[in-house]
Amino acid sequence: MSEIKVLSKEVSELIAAGEVIDRPSAVVKELLENAVDAGANVITVEIKNGGRTYLRVTDNGKGISAEDLPTAFLRHATSKISDKNDLENILTLGFRGEALASVCAVAKVNVLTKRVNDDYGTNYIIEGGVEKLNEQSGCPDGTTFVVRDLFYNVPARLKFLKKDTTEGNYVAEIVTKLTLSHPEISFKFIRDNKVELLSAGDGKTYTAIYSVFGREFAQSLVPVDYTWKGIHISGYTVRPLESKPNRKFQNFFVNSRYIKSLACSCALEDAYRNQIMVGKFPACVLYIDIAPNTVDVNVHPTKIQVRFSNESLMHEAVYFAVKDALLKNDKPNEIKFENKRNFTDKELYNVPVDNGVQLRFATQDNAQHTQVQPHNTVQQPVYSPQQPTYSSQSAVHSYPSVPVNEPVHQQAASQPEYAPAADVHSVRQEPVRQPEKLTVEDINKYVSEIPLPDEDDGEKTFKYIADNSFEKKQETSVIVDDTAEKPKPVVVGELFRTFVVAQCGDEMILMDKHAAHERYIFERIKDDKNQLEPQMLLEPVMVVLSYDEYDALSQNVERIRELGFEIEPDVAPTVAVKGVPIILGDENPSEVISDLAKNFIANKLDPQIELFDDLYHSLACKAAIKAHDKTSIVELQALLDKVYDNDDIRYCPHGRPVLIKLSKRDIEKQFRRIV
Repeated sequence: MSEIKVLSKEVSELIAAGEVIDRPSAVVKELLENAVDAGANVITVEIKNGGRTYLRVTDNGKGISAEDLPTAFLRHATSKISDKNDLENILTLGFRGEALASVCAVAKVNVLTKRVNDDYGTNYIIEGGVEKLNEQSGCPDGTTFVVRDLFYNVPARLKFLKKDTTEGNYVAEIVTKLTLSHPEISFKFIRDNKVELLSAGDGKTYTAIYSVFGREFAQSLVPVDYTWKGIHISGYTVRPLESKPNRKFQNFFVNSRYIKSLACSCALEDAYRNQIMVGKFPACVLYIDIAPNTVDVNVHPTKIQVRFSNESLMHEAVYFAVKDALLKNDKPNEIKFENKRNFTDKELYNVPVDNGVQLRFATQDNAQHTQVQPHNTVQQPVYSPQQPTYSSQSAVHSYPSVPVNEPVHQQAASQPEYAPAADVHSVRQEPVRQPEKLTVEDINKYVSEIPLPDEDDGEKTFKYIADNSFEKKQETSVIVDDTAEKPKPVVVGELFRTFVVAQCGDEMILMDKHAAHERYIFERIKDDKNQLEPQMLLEPVMVVLSYDEYDALSQNVERIRELGFEIEPDVAPTVAVKGVPIILGDENPSEVISDLAKNFIANKLDPQIELFDDLYHSLACKAAIKAHDKTSIVELQALLDKVYDNDDIRYCPHGRPVLIKLSKRDIEKQFRRIV
C-alpha cells in the first residue's frame, strides 16, 4: 500500500496559511497591501480584542468585480503578475496570490466590494475556505473586509497568541509602517472603538512622520536627499544628540515597501560613528528608490526581507546620503548650563534650619529698632544674618565682605560679630555692617585662595548657618589639639569640570563628580524611599516609545508609581508622564521612562530579580551632576564630605571608581624631590 498521499485541500490550505498568517497583524498586513495596490487614498483599519475576534479594513480603491471575487480567494490567484518576466519588475506590494486564500482558511471572512462604474456591489461570505454567500448588495465604491474569529478552526494556534494589548500593538506597528511608506494615503486606525492614528494623506513625508511619532521626534530630524550611482535616498534622519536607546526607530523603505536590511542599518550607524554615545542608536525614515530588477523581494513569505544585487553599493548609498545630510543640516546646538541645586540646605551647610522664625539682617540704620518677629508664640534664638537668595538662573548669595589678600586671623578680627540675640525682643546696640553680594564665581575664587591648614597654622573655622548664610569666625587665635584628629579632605579645585581635586593630609584626591554623586543618590534611594516621592508636573510630558516599551509600562503602572512616577498610557505607543520623583528635579523624563521600560522588558520572566536595583541605577544616573556641569566649590566640598568616609561609595552603580588617591611621597618622587 502506498505511503505517500496527496493531502486534502482543507489540510493543505491550513498548512499553507500557517506560512503567511500567524497572528492578526499578518492579516492586516496582507489586506492593507491589497488596498494600497488597488489605488486607494483613504484606508481605515479597525480591530477589537487585538484583532482576534474582529478586524475590518475599508478602502476606496477600484474594487473587485462580482465574477472575479470567488477567484480572488483561490490560492495563487492574482492580478499583479502573469509570467515569469514580471518577477523581475515588481512594483506592487502584493503579488504571490496567497493572502486571501490564507486568511479565509483560518477565519470567517465577509467582503463588501463595488467598482466605480458598477450599479451594484457584491456581498461575499467565506468561512474556512468554504463559500457561504455570494449576492448583489448596495455598498460604497471600494472594498471592505471584515475578518472574525481568527483561528476558530485551529485552536492550537490560539495558544501562541499574546495578550490582546500586545497583538493590537503589532497591528498598530503594521499600520504605522504603511502610513510612513505611503504619505499620499490617509490612514485611520481604530482600536476598541478609539481612534489611535489619523494621517492627513497630503503626500508630505514630514506630515506622516509627525502623525506617527509626534512633534518631538519630528523636530529632531534633518532632511536627506542624495543620489549615488543611480540610487536615490530621501527622507529624514535624526540629529546625533537625539539618538535613541534601541534600533526600533530605524525605518527603511525600498520602492515604498518597508524592509529590514542589515546593509542599510550598518551603513546608517557607520555614518554616525564617533558622533553618538555608546549604547545609543540613530533613528531614521529613509526612502530608497532603486531599479526593480536590482532588488529581489521574493525571498521571504512576508516580503519584509529583500536581497540587493549589490549590497556594497547599497551600503555606500545610504552611508553617503546620511553623512551628507548631517554635514549640511546638523548645526551646532546652543547649550545653556544651568546652576541647578544638587543638594538640600541641610546637606550643603550641615546646619538644621528652623522654619518657625523669620530671619532678618540688622543694618546700621535700623539697628536700634530691629527685632525678629516669630511666626508663633514660642521664643527661639534668632540668627541675624540675612537669608541669601538662591536662583537657578543666577546663583547669588549674600556673604560678608572679606578681603582675600589679608591673613586669615586679621580677616576674622576685622569683621563684626553676628551673635544670636538673647531673646526675640532684644535690641542690638552695635552697628552692623551690611554685607556685599558676591557671585558664585567670587566665592569660589575666595575659597580657593584660602591657605590650607597645617600643624603650625592653628585651626580656622568656617561656619555656614541658617539657610545658606555664611559666617567666617575665628573661635580662638590658635587652637591646640592634643589628640590626633583624622584629617579632613579639602577641595582645591576642579579639572575639566569633571574631576574634583582635593587634599587630605599627605594625600591628593581625584574624584569623578558624576560617579560620586550618582552612587550617593543611589544609596539614598535604597536607604530612604521618601527620595522617590513624586512631584506633579503642571502639564503632562508626552513620551513616544516603541510598542513593546509601551506594552511593558502599561502592564507595570503600579510598580512605576512606587518609583515616584505618575504615568498614564495614552494612545499607543505614547504615555503621558504626569509626575516624576523629586530627586530628578527638572530632568527631561523621556530617557528615564525609556530606561524603565527596557528594565521591565529585560526582567519580564521574573520582575523581582534585581529589577528595582536596575531602576534605581537609571534614576540615580539621570539625577546626578553631569560631567561638564558648572558646579560651585561649596557643592563640590559638600559632595566630597558625603562620599569620602563612606565605605559604601567606592564605585558608581556601573562599576567605575569614584575616588583615586596619590600620596605626597609619590608626587615628590615624580618631581625628584626624593629618591
